Amino acid sequence: MEKCCVLILAAGKGTRMHSAKPKVLQELLGEPMLGLLVHNLAPLFGEAIYAVCGHGREKIAKAFPNLKTIVQAEQLGTGHAVQLALPTLREAGYSRVLILNGDTPLVTADVVSSFLAQAKDADLAVATVQLKDPGAYGRIVREAGAIKAIVEAKDYSVAQYGEPSGEINAGVYVCSIDVAHTLLPQVTPSIKSGEYYFTDIVALALKAGKKVVGINCGRDERLLGINSPKELVHLEECLRAEIVERFLNQGVLLHAKELIRISPLAQIAPGAEITGPCEIYGASVVESGAKIMSHCVLQDSLVHAGAEIRSFSHLQGAEVGEGCLVGPFARLRPGAVLEQDAHVGNFVELKKTHLGAGSKANHLTYLGDAVIGERTNIGAGTITCNYDGKYKHPTIIGSEAFIGSNTALVAPVKVGEGALIGAGSTITRDVPAEQLAVARARQKNYDHKPLPKETTQETQNS
Repeated sequence: MEKCCVLILAAGKGTRMHSAKPKVLQELLGEPMLGLLVHNLAPLFGEAIYAVCGHGREKIAKAFPNLKTIVQAEQLGTGHAVQLALPTLREAGYSRVLILNGDTPLVTADVVSSFLAQAKDADLAVATVQLKDPGAYGRIVREAGAIKAIVEAKDYSVAQYGEPSGEINAGVYVCSIDVAHTLLPQVTPSIKSGEYYFTDIVALALKAGKKVVGINCGRDERLLGINSPKELVHLEECLRAEIVERFLNQGVLLHAKELIRISPLAQIAPGAEITGPCEIYGASVVESGAKIMSHCVLQDSLVHAGAEIRSFSHLQGAEVGEGCLVGPFARLRPGAVLEQDAHVGNFVELKKTHLGAGSKANHLTYLGDAVIGERTNIGAGTITCNYDGKYKHPTIIGSEAFIGSNTALVAPVKVGEGALIGAGSTITRDVPAEQLAVARARQKNYDHKPLPKETTQETQNS
């Protein structure tokens, strides 16, 4: 059985995106194009996915440290990119390669499976799409129904090839690696651009008597690349609407669905309820019975059944347990974990903090690098002073403790179970279980003489 791998062409600058960021790192619904494509193809190919990188390759390597990359230091076209990759692919034992561009994030496993099935007997197969306006895409030239050549838009001549049919090259190919190894050295650079086009291999393969097929995929826009901000926004909206409809059909309740953005990596169970505007990014998970109210943003977070995220809350890398209440206006940063029935209220921020079952921090509080037991109350204005200017330190608070309002806990510090901290205290030492700690100056009242009436009036008028 022939071994097939994937080669993603991701070396281009993408100048029409008008961005210093490599084009394949431009995002749709919070995910880089290249990441979406790899995610879509992984079920079919596993780790047999390679990418040719050039412009911005350091940024690409940083974003995808586990992706196998091949460097194209000088961008000399798609034919040059594939030729650079062939020795690596042959050495790895692959006999066929699926080639596609890194700016096609909507190419899915089912599209690829269908294409590969139709191309199984071909030495070279090309996916094509039918468009009313072929724009800058390479034109397909056929003769008696069979593919004859692919001609780049800037090189197309009506006098030579006739009126274009609207059938364009989608930039998706499957090819015998031996055929590519033999024919690519024969490709010559374009007179106009100086680049080596992989598309020129079509004519060479036909001349060599190889079986070449063009598989028309109709008007499937998922095969088209993204070349400009306008195209990115258009396809992102297509993807957003498709994801929302899929979840609606699965039984997720989505209010104001036009204002909801959900990552392709997110999982939302039937019975969850979400109100737009709302943004759910990354590998977030929302379980059945959970409720996400409007103006919330979730990034790589887990919301368990029965939890409620109230409006204007922001969660990143957080876990919210069953029956918890969060917000409104709450911020849960990476490492925040709320156990069952915990409450985090308005203008409360948690970072790398574990809040025990039934515990509450309802108002104006910052808890960082802390572990808090069960059924503990954190008063308004409480902060854990976890940073000393150089290092972060932990704060440990036991179960059923009561932290009075406007308390500063200077870490590292421990507060025992059932302890009570008086309001306005600055705690710098451990507090044993069941003890009351008050760390503030004793109140003193002094006599004072009121200002003369005329002075008071002048002050009021100033």
